[in-house]
Amino acid sequence: MGQINPRIDAEWKEILANEFQKPYFEVLRNFLVDEKKQYQVYPPGPRIFEAFNRTPFSRVKVVLLGQDPYHGPGQAHGLCFSVPEGVAFPPSLQNILKEIESDLGIPYPVSGDLTSWADQGVLLLNATLTVRANQAGSHQGHGWEQFTDAVIGHLSEKRTGLVFMLWGNYARNKRTIIDGTKHCILEAPHPSPLSVYRGFFGCRHFSSANQWLTNAGLSPVDWRL
Repeated sequence: MGQINPRIDAEWKEILANEFQKPYFEVLRNFLVDEKKQYQVYPPGPRIFEAFNRTPFSRVKVVLLGQDPYHGPGQAHGLCFSVPEGVAFPPSLQNILKEIESDLGIPYPVSGDLTSWADQGVLLLNATLTVRANQAGSHQGHGWEQFTDAVIGHLSEKRTGLVFMLWGNYARNKRTIIDGTKHCILEAPHPSPLSVYRGFFGCRHFSSANQWLTNAGLSPVDWRL
């Protein structure tokens, strides 16, 4: 697996072992090797599997699905929608944090680093785990989606009582691989400026997720940053 297999959590490595051996993953590996020879690729190699390393399989409580890593310099660090401390908030992240402020009365934060969510069991999963610098969507259709669909499938099959937050049509299409009889599926428009007023603002997914977790006897997520 060479350059695209940085340290990945042992639980996930065992669960996803078959994926790493499939032909598509070898094709994906070769694609990434070639990309890195020609272009800047985000996030940095050691961060590609950061969502898995921060949130082991057995600790997942909430799954938040993004589409692509941010493609600007210094933004992507392996957690969907998140940026490292000190980096300006992209518009979608701004709107997510505004909804949390409205939903839960939590003050708007100074940092857009969502690592604390990941450490509490929120799997911050992008469907595509890498991107070419300054080219949104440039690594779509090369195998990552098959890999992350397998991730969602394993979570749906092997776990019960998870909360899946699906924002926008791309994420909402993933509901077909989630068992809605075992899990809570929360759907809303995407938080991007183009669609945020079509129902993302006011969706109250953060309080809904915590209510579900509390009813299941699990500790709610502290969404403060």
